[in-house]
Amino acid sequence: MIRTTHKALLAAVCAALLLVPMSAQAERTNFKIAWSIYVGWMPWGWAGDNGILKKWADKYGITIEIIQINDYIQSINQYTAGEYDGCSMTNMDALSIPAGGGVDSTALIIGDFSNGNDGIVAKEGITLAGLAGKTINLVELSVSHYLLARALDSVSLAERDLTMVNTSDADMVAAFNTPDVEVVVTWNPLLTVVREVPGAVSLYDSGDIPGEIIDMMVVNTDVLNENPKFGKALIGAWYETMSIMSQNDDVGIAARTDMGDASGTDLAGYDHQLNTTRMFYDPAEAVEFNRSEQLIQTMNYVRNFLFDHGILGEGAPSPDYVGMSFPGDKTLGDTGNLKLRFDDSYMQMAADGKI
Repeated sequence: MIRTTHKALLAAVCAALLLVPMSAQAERTNFKIAWSIYVGWMPWGWAGDNGILKKWADKYGITIEIIQINDYIQSINQYTAGEYDGCSMTNMDALSIPAGGGVDSTALIIGDFSNGNDGIVAKEGITLAGLAGKTINLVELSVSHYLLARALDSVSLAERDLTMVNTSDADMVAAFNTPDVEVVVTWNPLLTVVREVPGAVSLYDSGDIPGEIIDMMVVNTDVLNENPKFGKALIGAWYETMSIMSQNDDVGIAARTDMGDASGTDLAGYDHQLNTTRMFYDPAEAVEFNRSEQLIQTMNYVRNFLFDHGILGEGAPSPDYVGMSFPGDKTLGDTGNLKLRFDDSYMQMAADGKI
């Protein structure tokens, strides 16, 4: 009789659990996001340090822990492994690492695109068309590599026409100051430093391909869908920070000064980097960019670059391997394997004042 009673009780409990909506079962209150130092991501650190993120998390009855990770690629790897619910990353890295690794991810916020923050710098006398036969120092398979590929294509050259040397970003400035290194591809603040080397010549930069190197906050799609408050809190904190830092009043200047200090420069240095970054301070502008045909064309360039270099997912048979979705029910790649989603719905909420 006792066993029968236990079985009956267990059956009743299981039946009751089945009546609980899945969203209620999945609802969470604690979240973690990661970010790393770069001009377009400094606002995340500032929002965390100055209570903006907590304010918006409190509004929605949740907590969001924000953690700075010094190794950018490691931050994405940890997000991909499920240690974080969101992470700052570029469009290219979002496609190659989490999406290519099978983690369904959503570009929740398109914060900016590089408009001169990434560039190719050479010693005097070298031209872009004259790179054939040269040795190029860069971080391979990074956005620098992508920028180089786009630059070479503009002068009808290919990677096989030159030699690439994989060089850590930490060693880039020192390398360019040696006689043996003639050409480097890098990003700010390193780019500004190498450009100031006597005789240095800028050959090409991301301003020549505006809108292609995009900085985003990427979140796990399942986590977002099950916990929309998480998305709303991130959106609210981001655009409040955008509103503050875009002003030239005392509060805005103080915010940008803090961001500059945290990134190893000063207000003038940080403002200089912002000048070569197309920040989307207004959510409506981010929504417009997200809905553009240019974004689809860019992601087509990116997926072909990744496939050609063997980093679009393990054993990817074609550039279509990883599916991507865009506003307006537009897609690229395998719709049965959608792993990167450009979703403008939360940014639109901010634009409509509904956060």
